[in-house]
Amino acid sequence: MNVEFLGTVDYASNLQRMQDYTATRDEHSTDLLLICEHESVYTLGQSGNLTHILAAGSIPVVHSNRGGQVTYHGPGQVVAYPVLDLRRAGYFVKEYVYRLEESLIRTLMHFGVTGHRVRGAPGIYVRLADPFGHAKLPVFMKNDSGVSESIEFIATKNVVTPSFIGLGKIAALGVKVSKHCAYHGVALNVAMDLEPFSRINPCGYPGLATVDLHSLGVDASPADVAQVLANQLVARLD
Repeated sequence: MNVEFLGTVDYASNLQRMQDYTATRDEHSTDLLLICEHESVYTLGQSGNLTHILAAGSIPVVHSNRGGQVTYHGPGQVVAYPVLDLRRAGYFVKEYVYRLEESLIRTLMHFGVTGHRVRGAPGIYVRLADPFGHAKLPVFMKNDSGVSESIEFIATKNVVTPSFIGLGKIAALGVKVSKHCAYHGVALNVAMDLEPFSRINPCGYPGLATVDLHSLGVDASPADVAQVLANQLVARLD
């Protein structure tokens, strides 16, 4: 896997590069890991709903072919794009997503922050009241009245939507797979202006809080975090 630290790059041109590379690669082509930041942009996934963009203002909206709904990219956020032959790597999409999330969790751990998965909601979350604690998350689901309760007590009811009680999202994930090859990737909030997230329903969830390492009290530069994240991804994907 060739790792490239690109600095700040245009979202649309970088997407075009990944698409072109994936369309023309063969079984001998090298996998890539592109690490970068983007200027302010909202990206809408392939099945994304424009109603989740509440007030874009002057921030451009780019339609993307990744999975998921709307997210925001901007300075101070580290974005990592593995361009990967899944068939050669020997695992399917579900395991690939797990490896991406595990790389994010291990990166956060390096800086003392405990990241969590939320079932049904790709990406990584932190406890807002105790981002450095190690307790497991309680598992919630919506009951028939729309009220979040622990599934320990309502295990027979159907899950409607994940619960984000007490959580903030610190990393987003979206992938595209074409001819067994994956691209797009993950975005980890380091030290950025979080206000643009308030103008969307992040990842399609109204009211979902969004945080970065800086707001949690972690003094780390995007460059430092980029290096750790790259190392974690290479360790799990190469």
